[in-house]
Amino acid sequence: MKILAIAGSNSDTSINKLLASYAASLIQNAEIEVVDMNEFEMPIYKHQREVESGVPQEAKNFAAKIDAADVLIISLSEHNGTYSSAFKNVFDWTSRIKDRAVWNEKPMLLMATAPGARGGLGVLEAAAKRFPLHGGNIVDTFTLPFFNDNFDKSAHKISNDEKDNELKEKTAKLSALEIILEK
Repeated sequence: MKILAIAGSNSDTSINKLLASYAASLIQNAEIEVVDMNEFEMPIYKHQREVESGVPQEAKNFAAKIDAADVLIISLSEHNGTYSSAFKNVFDWTSRIKDRAVWNEKPMLLMATAPGARGGLGVLEAAAKRFPLHGGNIVDTFTLPFFNDNFDKSAHKISNDEKDNELKEKTAKLSALEIILEK
């Protein structure tokens, strides 16, 4: 099974990248690719720009990574209650590729984390409503509040046993998909 782990952040120290990487590591015998949003930096979406220049190659490259994966693990950073501008721009451009649903019906675990009590719940709720309209096949969702208290960066794992077990149950659903995907 090939897993594409995406952090909806362009931060070099992204806590969402840490969470997405950890979640992907919980799936045994998987080939994992962790995406760096900085690889897909492109001009801010503008209809006139699209008409004049077409969809940038970076958006097509992002779509190709999605297409090559069996499962998506996406952890979104929350900026003012919604997606980071870096993620939103990639999402917008990818949605402009002709005859394409952004997520291409790939099964996904949709997650968010943040230093605060809500753990990115605002962006998670927004994405859970929006992604199915763009081919998102959300198998489950997960949020990790108080990231700095609940994630051990040196051990690269969730330190809160209850939240860790919850994530393990949710990634087990993705592991079960391997049998279905092979048929």
